[in-house]
Amino acid sequence: MVLLLDTVKKTYPTSEGPLAVLNGVSLMLGVGETMALTGESGSGKSTLLHLAGGLDGADSGKVVVDSQDISALDEAGRAKLRRSSVGLIFQQFNLIPSLDVAHNLGFHARLAGRFDPVWQAELIERLGLSALLKRYPEQLSGGQQQRVAIGRTLAVRPKLVLADEPTGNLDEATGDAVMALMLSLVQATGAALLMVTHSPRLAALLDRQVHLRAGLVA
Repeated sequence: MVLLLDTVKKTYPTSEGPLAVLNGVSLMLGVGETMALTGESGSGKSTLLHLAGGLDGADSGKVVVDSQDISALDEAGRAKLRRSSVGLIFQQFNLIPSLDVAHNLGFHARLAGRFDPVWQAELIERLGLSALLKRYPEQLSGGQQQRVAIGRTLAVRPKLVLADEPTGNLDEATGDAVMALMLSLVQATGAALLMVTHSPRLAALLDRQVHLRAGLVA
């Protein structure tokens, strides 16, 4: 089991009082499995993803990633887990503006001490980035930036990939191409994938679909 959420609850303070976003969510994701997380805006999808990645802490319940209970880790421990076992892909590409494509691609892997030049070369080829390695993020299209972001995440060979609307900023044709590449490369690494999406069409491409409604699995 790569990811386990057991009766997870999360509440945020607001000016009108506490807002319960997750009301006791439980789910499991196995090795190499892909899961789409769907639901209306405000249903708790992104919050659940952030808890799974250790970007936020649950009020109660258990979040276990790669056999480690995140609630037992301090911020440094959660950051180390993200560097080694968890890969994050968001709508915003979050590339480093001062680094060219080649250095952006290898950044996380080098930081984690897991840079593999052979795997890096394969990622570059499969993502179609060979002619772009010396370009900077501002010189790339949205689709090209997202391909770099995917390659940077998978260069580490994480056990778990968390993707939040990874094609949300792309047109449909570009998004479909990027999605196909991402799924192919995730499969090549053997990682599990949990992806938030509003699109039933994209959700259907994954092994399982879980729908959230009012902070609960529907």
